[in-house]
Amino acid sequence: MKVNVYLIFDGNCESAFNFYKAAFGKEFAMISRFKEMPPQEGQPPLAPEDAEKIMHVSLPIDGDSVLMGSDGGSNWSEYHKPGNNFNVSVSTETRAEADRLFAALSEGGEINMPMTDAFWGEYFGMFTDQFGINWMIGCREQN
Repeated sequence: MKVNVYLIFDGNCESAFNFYKAAFGKEFAMISRFKEMPPQEGQPPLAPEDAEKIMHVSLPIDGDSVLMGSDGGSNWSEYHKPGNNFNVSVSTETRAEADRLFAALSEGGEINMPMTDAFWGEYFGMFTDQFGINWMIGCREQN
């Protein structure tokens, strides 16, 4: 199991991560923009001003440590608050472990996205726990 920090920005993710990249002397493992995201059923269309914003960036730091982030986008900007702009990201080895952690940690909290097969190929879900901490649970196992 791996635990990393996922930072959420209000439009300046690329600048922040270029700063972090220089400070750590590392290269991005992945960087993608919202314009690359396929349309999502039940979601409003992407605002043109959000197309070039960062949907996901990952910067390996050392060993298994990865700093990850994204821009909130205009659809999510109302939720962005400094000090609450991060998620604890947990990557599990199996779907069963992902489901177990999701159920246990989200108890008494608010589910933002139930565990589902996400378009980027991960079994994934998000919630805020009963203490106000934001979590992302993911698993690459496809069974």
